[in-house]
Amino acid sequence: MAAPAPAPAPAPAAIQRSYLVFFDFNSSDITAEAGRVIQQASDNAKRGNVSRISATGHADRSGPDRYNMALSIRRANAVKAALVRAGIPENQIAVLGKGEAEPLVPTADGVREPQNRRVEIILQ
Repeated sequence: MAAPAPAPAPAPAAIQRSYLVFFDFNSSDITAEAGRVIQQASDNAKRGNVSRISATGHADRSGPDRYNMALSIRRANAVKAALVRAGIPENQIAVLGKGEAEPLVPTADGVREPQNRRVEIILQ
């Protein structure tokens, strides 16, 4: 009689793969709440053996397009720096800026909208 087949390895636990980090008006500073979200993303990336992370910055529609593009990139780079401090290898994080092009909440030009001032972290 053959020995019983070994039990299959447990499937890796599902992890959250999308996070939103919000910013104050005209700022790329990481708030305490943003730091908690970034730490959660980092913890799940390590637990899920994630090898690629994207950090996509956004801005609201107050201010000129060119300024908002630069601000969105500063925000994404601030999140990247925080992820690196949390133990994620720098070469695993891609940074992208969208400026005001993809608002979470559509607004008229010149409108301040807190939900549009964000970085989306995606664990790939």
